[in-house]
Amino acid sequence: MNVGPGTISVVLVDDHALFREGVAELLASDPTFQVVAQGADSAEALALVAKHRPDVVLVDVEMPGPGAPATVRRLHQEHPDTRVIVLTMHDKPELVRELLDQGASAFLVKEITRLELIAAVRSVVTSRGNVVLLSVPRRTVNQLDNPPPNMVLSTRELEVLQLAALAMSNAQIGKRLLITEGTVKRHLTNIYAKLGANSRVDAIRKATAARLIPGIDS
Repeated sequence: MNVGPGTISVVLVDDHALFREGVAELLASDPTFQVVAQGADSAEALALVAKHRPDVVLVDVEMPGPGAPATVRRLHQEHPDTRVIVLTMHDKPELVRELLDQGASAFLVKEITRLELIAAVRSVVTSRGNVVLLSVPRRTVNQLDNPPPNMVLSTRELEVLQLAALAMSNAQIGKRLLITEGTVKRHLTNIYAKLGANSRVDAIRKATAARLIPGIDS
């Protein structure tokens, strides 16, 4: 599909066809935009962006595949000139932070208006990636910089979790920190409770998303 000069090309990816088609019609109401392709999952998102090299790709958080963070990361790494906009019903601060960290240029909730969406798409293109846009409830924005009290870990808990993120066993963590393996287990139990996590991997993921510990390059 040929895109004329001055036109912003867009790829839409959402597993709900009715919603996806509605967004396509909405964007088509403005001659500045041209929807060049639509997909329903992560694999299609990657394939369509590789094929069409659009200015913008709009993706949903719950599309089938390896997950939105992994998809956004690959899109950003493989196609840095394509701006990634997340359009979703979810507004958890840890999710917002994680997706922005993976390279999303905007995080928008689906309650936004037509004019807000059009303005957001145009802005991420014209800014050339120098701005990040958010359209989420104020409580979410507040928690991005100030995690809720139950997510505040002690210095020792942070040390334990950082070593766990390095794939150390409880015994190895205890040896490194000069504490018993039982103490390590108690710290991990407290960490799970504070983060609402159900496993070591889940705790590491949530703490990384909340910027409580540094991310581990994959």
